Amino acid sequence: MMNTPFKRIGLFIRKDDPVLESAVIQVSEFLQSRALQVFCNEPMSFLPAVEVISIGDFPTTCDLTIAIGGDGTMLSASRALAGSALPVVGVNVGRLGFLADVTLNNLHTQLSRILEGHYRHDCRFLLEAHLKKGEQPISIAMNDIVIHSHQSLHMIEFETHINGRFLNSQRADGLVIATPTGSTAYAMSAGGPILDVDLDALVLASVCPHTLSNRPLVIAASSVIDITLSEKNITTAMVTPDGRPGHLLEPGDSIRIQRHPHRIDLLHLEDHDHYSILRAKLEWGRKLTC
Repeated sequence: MMNTPFKRIGLFIRKDDPVLESAVIQVSEFLQSRALQVFCNEPMSFLPAVEVISIGDFPTTCDLTIAIGGDGTMLSASRALAGSALPVVGVNVGRLGFLADVTLNNLHTQLSRILEGHYRHDCRFLLEAHLKKGEQPISIAMNDIVIHSHQSLHMIEFETHINGRFLNSQRADGLVIATPTGSTAYAMSAGGPILDVDLDALVLASVCPHTLSNRPLVIAASSVIDITLSEKNITTAMVTPDGRPGHLLEPGDSIRIQRHPHRIDLLHLEDHDHYSILRAKLEWGRKLTC
């Protein structure tokens, strides 16, 4: 058995996806060849010998989670493991991702380094949303929580308070509240700034606001954000975490968004460089031509 602090590995996939079959087989066979115990959160028809356990049992059964797929899979794993100390590694299948940086082409070399303890910790905070103070969160997100019109082209009207202080009243298609992790996702498409992932901050970016004076706002991550839908709205709204199915909001409803009390621990390669990923994803390195 190889010398590794990780003996029991949980493979996280979002479903038994034939597209991921080759990647899951490669990762599983690599781990088993090193006499490591492998579990999975989903039954895999192409790997029937791998023991299936609930993702909720990963923290008490596994030493490490490997999310196979891409950034969306990493987000799902992070939400599911929120509140546990179980670290997550991402194996990227397909396009370059911001979070999952182990590639199939270099799987043996890169994963061996991480399993041997040569990695960088990357702690990211999450957001949670409550319908009102004191209730259990209805949404947990690593990227963003979005308030938007539900199945309608109508704008929604809402008020925003930060730490109990009135910020503004506006009409827009929606509002994105994003972490630094999510600042390169929907918030960026809505015109928000890109935040360094180490910043303790949040971005508020309106989606298609009615007034041209509306601008994205960066606030402290410790802030408590209250959004109240105007009773004048003629349509319902939706609160959506990380682009996943969300919770319906009626006119007059209030929702509170704040930092989740626990963080998620991502493991990266030692030479992981977030700025190089930004350059590749946003083509910042392309030379200008006349």
